[in-house]
Amino acid sequence: MEPIDPRRLKRDRPGGTKPPRREGGGHARPERSSSRPPLTVFVTTLWEYPSQHYDAFVDERGQVVASKHAGRDARRAMQGDKAYEGATPSWVIWQCLRRWTRPGDRVLDPMCGSGTTLDVCEDLGRVGLGFDLGPTRETITRADARSLPVPSGSIDLVFIDPPYSTHVDYTGDEACIGRLTAGGEDDGAAYYEAMQRVIDQATRVLRPGGHLCVYVSDSFKKKRGKPGGRFMPIGLQLFAMMTQDLEGVEIIAVARKNEKLERGNWRKAAEEGNFFLRGFNYLLVAMKPVVQRGVGR
Repeated sequence: MEPIDPRRLKRDRPGGTKPPRREGGGHARPERSSSRPPLTVFVTTLWEYPSQHYDAFVDERGQVVASKHAGRDARRAMQGDKAYEGATPSWVIWQCLRRWTRPGDRVLDPMCGSGTTLDVCEDLGRVGLGFDLGPTRETITRADARSLPVPSGSIDLVFIDPPYSTHVDYTGDEACIGRLTAGGEDDGAAYYEAMQRVIDQATRVLRPGGHLCVYVSDSFKKKRGKPGGRFMPIGLQLFAMMTQDLEGVEIIAVARKNEKLERGNWRKAAEEGNFFLRGFNYLLVAMKPVVQRGVGR
């Protein structure tokens, strides 16, 4: 990783005030800020950054280091592919790895998408393992997150950005969890059963003391042409599932940069219909106990 001169980087306060430029994919598409401040470790449970990707970061030695991954615009970096629907903000993954891993640790993403986690791992000197039902590049192995070909207790951190409704077509594979929804006629039973199996696999492959990070949003389905709708507290449901066998560490709110939040028609509909637009995603963090639960410490 090549150190760069911090004086070349305009240090803006994370979280710009301009409205988002556009939206895309299953997550909010942040605005195209004129400056991306180098990433540093956040210290509160409210996270915000003015872009989907980062250009540089402060490493463990306190040096400002440029990302290795050039974007389509040579002046900016891009981890993963911003055109991939449902792409995870790379800076969220960066925060997780800086907090709960060290150089050389093994990081697994069982729903790897465009490979954002793998690129962040390369920037930070972690060993990334990526799996997906629809691999988008050679470094991602085809596998189902509910049945991972990974030895038990071999992973330091698992990062998962799961689907939570059917509005994004991730792959043509009928087994894709993205074909299930927490708001289905079965009250989300099939979706939560599938996610329980994903969490069970993550728990299995984690070493004692390893961390599971899940990035997800709640959902609200408005009734068409009628007042009211259905709220789905997906984040709380998944955290309850995670903490059956893991120890809860933290629930972090990640502010969404979403064009829908600024559209006049969406704001009007939310006000008149008395419902809320999703303003944040959860980052749910849990740790595999060092000593098995029920056994004396």
